[in-house]
Amino acid sequence: MSTPKYRRVVLKLSGEALAGNLGYGIDHEVLDSISSQIGEVSKLGVQMAIVVGGGNIWRGVAGSAKGMDRATADYMGMLATVINSLALQDGLEKLGVDSRVQTAIEMRAVAEPYIRRRAIRHMEKGRVVIFAAGTGNPYFSTDTTAALRAAEIEAEVILMAKRVNGVYDSDPLKNNNARKYDRLTYIDLLNKGLAVMDATATSLCMDNKIPLIVFNLNDRGNILKAILGETVGTYIGGELIG
Repeated sequence: MSTPKYRRVVLKLSGEALAGNLGYGIDHEVLDSISSQIGEVSKLGVQMAIVVGGGNIWRGVAGSAKGMDRATADYMGMLATVINSLALQDGLEKLGVDSRVQTAIEMRAVAEPYIRRRAIRHMEKGRVVIFAAGTGNPYFSTDTTAALRAAEIEAEVILMAKRVNGVYDSDPLKNNNARKYDRLTYIDLLNKGLAVMDATATSLCMDNKIPLIVFNLNDRGNILKAILGETVGTYIGGELIG
């Protein structure tokens, strides 16, 4: 097998990805597939951290839109990410992949508190680290969490796992004529209003020169292809692949 292009990566998984075709909750077939793909990459010696969303259980923005206090709604969303993270940890460890969940909100009965140096040490020892509970602050998305944690642990790339095979000029699930971009800059994301990640997360990646690779999670093997440096999905920022 080829040598990995990236030594340390952050994988951003949406909560919706874990729901699969169920639309809500966790699809265990999808969970098993994701865990297996992460295990394949981990065996190559790649240091991997994962940020999981919680939209398959609760979305803070949706709760706020219906009159709930925004901070309270966001904290509920953070708890949803912890549920997903524990499920992913269980899926990984069933396959013999050692992992740790670290939460931005302390809940020592189920996970470690987030400590940057400890997270890096876990990865250096070959453990997959799953970052849960977002940044620990309301009003920040898990996209921002991925960008922030990637900068903190000095990750070389953020892998954005989506339900489509890259970034398009419009929603390809609704528009058959949507045009796919093979490469974009951070400024393109901001100026074109492309729904890859929010502006705060994009700015963090731009300031810290962290490239993004957006790809379809449903195509098995794409995580491995991206880490090996093969052309997959849409590449954003940094130098050209290859």
